[in-house]
Amino acid sequence: MSDLGPARGGVAVHARDARFQQWQALLGNRRKRHRAGAMLVHGVRPISLAVEHGWEVRELLVALDHAPSRWARALVDDTATGGDTGTGSGRVPVHALAPELLAELGEKDEEVPEVLAVVALPVDDLERLGAPDDLLVVVLDRPTSPGNLGSVVRSADALGAHGVVVTGHAADPYDPRAVRATTGSLFALPVVRAPEPVTVLAWVEGLRERGVAVRTVATDESGSDPVDAVDLTGPTVLLVGNETRGLSAAWRDAADVTVRIPMRGAASSLNLAAATTAVLYEAARQRRVTASGP
Repeated sequence: MSDLGPARGGVAVHARDARFQQWQALLGNRRKRHRAGAMLVHGVRPISLAVEHGWEVRELLVALDHAPSRWARALVDDTATGGDTGTGSGRVPVHALAPELLAELGEKDEEVPEVLAVVALPVDDLERLGAPDDLLVVVLDRPTSPGNLGSVVRSADALGAHGVVVTGHAADPYDPRAVRATTGSLFALPVVRAPEPVTVLAWVEGLRERGVAVRTVATDESGSDPVDAVDLTGPTVLLVGNETRGLSAAWRDAADVTVRIPMRGAASSLNLAAATTAVLYEAARQRRVTASGP
């Protein structure tokens, strides 16, 4: 694919030079990733979903002297010529890297990825979540595990939520481990970071002032109501706590109701991602039953 690199507005990279180090920093350095406003995306499905959902592709990285697949050729041809990919970025430079360098950026020991994409991070705006009558949003309070965070995003996408909000000092949703755990759902579902509960609560209050009767539902193993006994068919903001400490006092005080997952056996609680998925499934089940009628 060397003809698609420097000939398409990019450069050829044969060594771990300054440009390579900038791409590498997008993987392992959170501060530099957010300062650059970009992340490095791996995989056919995640890259395809990023393009499909209109994320801005800034650069494409390909392997020198590597025969491209039909997918890779179409992606490079369309973005490099400013085609109608939905990237919103016009002509995208394509850089050709020595295979071992591309494998390193792709975090592969032996396999060389066909394409890596440098994709711009979206703005952290709660209005991206929308305000539908059936609003369902997950708020994660200081999650520490990128894998858990990514798994929640994947479940939220699969079970019909409208977005995920990450609050406080938390794992980064753009950490490569989190992005991989979403299996591409990060690009199909709004994920917004908020510095503290008051920011999200002001957004909730704004929705209520606009006539959206939002209910805040906290989750806790000692919750007063089993989740299947609580109506989740209306506009709902689901509050999920930190893996170790649970919900902060600010979120507990803000909850309209606190639910628990009825459990049997010796386990006293579930993994954060598993528990969130269970509650999201119950919300989806209730909404499906309501939509189908009596």
